[in-house]
Amino acid sequence: MYFPRLEKVAPAAESEFRWPYYLFAPVWLEDNRIFHKPIHLLIVPNNTGIPADDPAVDDKAARVAIFPSQLIFGDLDVAVLVPAFPRPASELQYYTHALDRDTLLADRPDLRRIDLQLEAMIDDAANRLSRQGWTVDRKVLMFGFSASGMFVNRFAVLHPDRILAAAIGSPGGWPIAPVAEWGGRALRYPVGIGDLTELIGSGFDLDAFRRVPMLFFIGDRDENDSVPHPDGYDSDDRDLVFDLFGRTPLERWDDAEAVYRSIGADAEFRSYPGVGHSITLEEYAAIRDFFARILAGESAGR
Repeated sequence: MYFPRLEKVAPAAESEFRWPYYLFAPVWLEDNRIFHKPIHLLIVPNNTGIPADDPAVDDKAARVAIFPSQLIFGDLDVAVLVPAFPRPASELQYYTHALDRDTLLADRPDLRRIDLQLEAMIDDAANRLSRQGWTVDRKVLMFGFSASGMFVNRFAVLHPDRILAAAIGSPGGWPIAPVAEWGGRALRYPVGIGDLTELIGSGFDLDAFRRVPMLFFIGDRDENDSVPHPDGYDSDDRDLVFDLFGRTPLERWDDAEAVYRSIGADAEFRSYPGVGHSITLEEYAAIRDFFARILAGESAGR
């Protein structure tokens, strides 16, 4: 399979990221370079769907993710970045592809703060493209589905100042609540943001988060749920989600929207009839149109 300008970027010894990433700058961005028209990075976190100790599994998943991204978003002024983060089978507590709690707490050097590693990849890619003559906007678009939807959702909470807009599909049964408590109950990460300062040394930037347009979507037959599974949520967090928001992803969807509305987030929640745990052409078209509106200077709307 041939991709124009597909580059695998390996970490250098002095890099702040420890894993490679793929960068795709399509040939139709040449006009942007010639006429100094800005481009954006579109970040699509990798998601294998399975844990594995062979880095080739994660590498292949990252490389393959480029293909649908260039087909769907190819007419936008974007270069696509896909990290090749591992999801180790020998250490199942690290659900890295979902940016779970254990991952944020990881002390394994190559897994430490992969959210910051992704920030370093973004900076590296932007600098790389800038050296090649492009003008790169430093705020990125992000898109993820299922585990990678969880990653995008949680990254947006951790680093809202880095994001221009985010499209988040079926985020593991529960979008992280951008509040510290709900219904009189404390919500720790990844149910909510109650202990972010304890986890990462900095709090939640509410003002920056409100400025990030977000599109959430799910099929009304989607039963994929990470909440009951120990690699996704600790038992106390699972029980809290069940008590406050319901036992299924669809049962929780309206509550999640209410939480986001309560803080004035620029977020739209959609449910697609007859759709299970998959992305349809209609949903892909909606994501593409959402990003096009954002790049045109519009908000997500409600």
